[in-house]
Amino acid sequence: MLLSLKDESETIALGAKIASALSGGEIIFLQGELGAGKTTFVRGVLNSLGHSGNVKSPTYTLVEPYSITGHDVYHFDLYRINDPEELEAMGIRDYCDGKAICLFEWPEQGADVLPEADITLLLSHLSSGREVEIKSHSVTGENILKRIK
Repeated sequence: MLLSLKDESETIALGAKIASALSGGEIIFLQGELGAGKTTFVRGVLNSLGHSGNVKSPTYTLVEPYSITGHDVYHFDLYRINDPEELEAMGIRDYCDGKAICLFEWPEQGADVLPEADITLLLSHLSSGREVEIKSHSVTGENILKRIK
């Protein structure tokens, strides 16, 4: 699925739309260069689920936990990971327990340590706005895509 996003508000709206298709346990990978809109997308997801506070990229903390409307949501930023084994040391499997919603920025830094994604969003800059390609990697991912069409 390929979409054009005119501005930040459309990126937030896409996050909200995908959030409406989540029930818990989903793994979402967010890829794209710096400033492509990954954290903006996460803000849309979190706000739609009921979070009203600030949403920042956890570049230095690696993970920001949120407990919203009965869901545990973990927002990861793996940009500064030097070795994927660092994720094992931080207990990545405890976060990705099949119940929590896990959103990973820079998942390529996690190599083979991360669980398989249900969907991947590849965000790119355009001369005006952004483009996002959404790919499904599981039955859960296919169901998400069906619900947001």
